[in-house]
Amino acid sequence: MRKTISKDTPLSELTLRKYEKPENLSDRNLVRKLCLSLGLLQPGDSRDVMVDVFYALLIAKKEGNSLSSKEIEEKARTIRVANSLPLNGLASSNIRRQIKRLKDLFLIDCKASSYRITELSPTVEIFEEKIERYFLPSILNRTKEYLKEIDRRF
Repeated sequence: MRKTISKDTPLSELTLRKYEKPENLSDRNLVRKLCLSLGLLQPGDSRDVMVDVFYALLIAKKEGNSLSSKEIEEKARTIRVANSLPLNGLASSNIRRQIKRLKDLFLIDCKASSYRITELSPTVEIFEEKIERYFLPSILNRTKEYLKEIDRRF
């Protein structure tokens, strides 16, 4: 019998992907490509309710609103019906999980049990301030520590 000593659980992680320029895409497909680019969705993944959760929050931002998790669920359902997509993944527990993933990437925040795009700011500002200036450097620096230790040992 093998005994597990520890699990390799990352302190944080970030996946970035490069796709073609965002031209001639419908609004939902534009959000989908952003989700793919930010690692919120896996290529080829048919379980893409994350797109509709984020899309609902982006629409609310445009209107200057924040949404409860129940409102996000309802709006995501409406988006999926309008796009003739299966209603899989719309369970409240899954919606909350997708909200947490968006919060973990600093794209949304919570104020009085309502969620919104962080400070209703432009998404490029959020990316530059939270991900590019803060999150990414910490991951790169730690990776460099591992590289230096590899070089020291080998």
